[in-house]
Amino acid sequence: QLVQQPAGQAAAAAAAADGGAPDTAGSSIDAAVQPPHRHAAHAHENNIAGPGRGDEWGEFLHLPDQKFFDFNEICEEIKRETDRVTGKNKGISRKPINLKIFSPAVLNLTLVDLPGMTKVSVGDQPIDIEDQIRGMCLSFISNPNAIILAVTAGNQDLANSDALKLAKEADPEGERTIGVLTKLDLMDPGTDASELLQNRVIPLRRGYVGVVNRGQRDIDDGASIASALKKEQQFFKTHPAYRNMLNRCTTPTLARMLNQILMHHIRDCLPDIKNRITGMTIDIAQEIEALGVPTDSMNAGHLGGILLSLLSNYAANFHNAVEGKGSSADGIEMNELYGGARISYIFTEIFGRSLMTMNPFDGLSDDDIRTAICNANGTRLSLFVPEISFDLLVRRQITRLEQPGLQCIDLVFDELQRMASQCETTELTRFPELRDRVLDVVNQLLRKCVAPTQNMISNLIKIELAYINTSHPDFIGGSRAVAQLMDRVSHDGQVGAGPAAAQPDMPQPPPKGGRGLGADPHDVPDEAAGGESRGLMGFFGLGKDKRGQPQQETVVKLPQVPETMRRPADSPSDRERIETEIIKSLIESYFDIVRKNFMDMVPKTIMFFLVNYAKENLQNELVSSLYKDSSMADVMRETPDVARRRSEIQEMRVLLQKALEIVNEVRDFNAFSQGGK
Repeated sequence: QLVQQPAGQAAAAAAAADGGAPDTAGSSIDAAVQPPHRHAAHAHENNIAGPGRGDEWGEFLHLPDQKFFDFNEICEEIKRETDRVTGKNKGISRKPINLKIFSPAVLNLTLVDLPGMTKVSVGDQPIDIEDQIRGMCLSFISNPNAIILAVTAGNQDLANSDALKLAKEADPEGERTIGVLTKLDLMDPGTDASELLQNRVIPLRRGYVGVVNRGQRDIDDGASIASALKKEQQFFKTHPAYRNMLNRCTTPTLARMLNQILMHHIRDCLPDIKNRITGMTIDIAQEIEALGVPTDSMNAGHLGGILLSLLSNYAANFHNAVEGKGSSADGIEMNELYGGARISYIFTEIFGRSLMTMNPFDGLSDDDIRTAICNANGTRLSLFVPEISFDLLVRRQITRLEQPGLQCIDLVFDELQRMASQCETTELTRFPELRDRVLDVVNQLLRKCVAPTQNMISNLIKIELAYINTSHPDFIGGSRAVAQLMDRVSHDGQVGAGPAAAQPDMPQPPPKGGRGLGADPHDVPDEAAGGESRGLMGFFGLGKDKRGQPQQETVVKLPQVPETMRRPADSPSDRERIETEIIKSLIESYFDIVRKNFMDMVPKTIMFFLVNYAKENLQNELVSSLYKDSSMADVMRETPDVARRRSEIQEMRVLLQKALEIVNEVRDFNAFSQGGK
């Protein structure tokens, strides 16, 4: 058998002393685990019999809320459940049968009865029955908080004990193994187990205990446990070898030894156990308070008060979450950003960084700038860079800022919806209809705020487009743009210095000493080279050719005007390059000014029109939409799960209170024991 000590929790426990297991050949290992109720124990077939008293009864886990006051009925129920689970032909199953025995005459223990080691399968048992039982036993006795009861027949060689062998695998040091010797009354005359009980043969740290159980004939005759205990006590008192070692004999001695081990273990773990029980009790009390009382029997006035309290708490949680004063139910604020911090992250890390990475010339090529300059010049070449081209191009680039601002609104809207779902209180989950309507009201309020926020963002762009302020103190201006460009040109050497570089398109005068066609005296028309001049008639093509033949008339035809005119794809002139660079400098300077203003105004706009408005008007919207007598009964209706949960935690609170009482009893017992010493 195996007895399990409590692992850090002190739920109340009790066990009936095993006073009448039948004497059968072989050895076995049983396990005991601490149960959740005081004066409760697992009892097994053939170890209880006879009608119970009014203060003694048993309960099965598979038959809740049903008490058995006749222990004969308990035995029959064990047989029925065994046949139902394993069949009627000696089958086995890992599924346990849980039985709690309530009695003032038992100690605080829990026993887990494990099957005996079987070598050969019989009936419906599988061929590997030995391996299955071995694995089942090891799964229980491997628990480090378990006390192993290695049951062995006293009339067999202890060195051949399968129970001790299996216990040694799970407990090599023998610190939690107790040897239980049975059938001491069936040993041959002249032999006894005194050497074994004195722990001299195969020593165990906790030693051995001898017991005498009911035989099969006693069970068939209906002998009670009480009579079996008396018979066992009489046997050890009168036996010459055992009467001087009664402290290592009888079933009550074994029960007290196990109970003492349990008490010492609880005493060692007492501070931690008490702290955990206290913490669990506080959590349970808070949950009970959150679940409140059933609303079925409440009047309208009481329901209205609860509804107002729920709406007020929800609005307060939402407000605190935005302001960074609240906390989530699952504690995510310790691992990630939560509430208003997520909105701030959107403003700074997502929206702000995205705007800073925008290129002022995205979607705007140098050809587009030169085309805009040409259009601004009109029919004649301008002496200076036309201002209208800058105005046209910078407006186009400023318009690109509107879309990121609108996207920022959508991101904040999603975060507010996320925040609304995280601000649900435990009280609100009691009423699913109310919860759904609260979320609907919040979503409607947020959607109502989105439209004016979007309009304001669009108006910010329209305001910037309404007046291009070239007098802004941060604007580079035309003179500084030209000065910076000329410095860069002279430094980089891209365009030659001097007047020719400043006016690259001006015609150059002819060279001195010639007639304007070139300095070479041979650079003359063919007519001059041939000593023949066509004169005025030759100019119009009406003269004669070199051979004196009349020339044919030549007609020049112009091409059709295209529907869409574009600048030639030839390389730009130096003048065009300079004008393009000046316009780009002006656009970049003014775009940076507008971008900084937009980055500052968009978060302020969203906070004013969306976040703050929703935060300040949420409670009024909830009350005006949900506090109605006609629908109050519907929204304040609890679900069956809530009622069931309320019943479960109330029962759990009772168990924790009992556990705390036991911990206090152990503490008082320990103090009394030390005082007595």
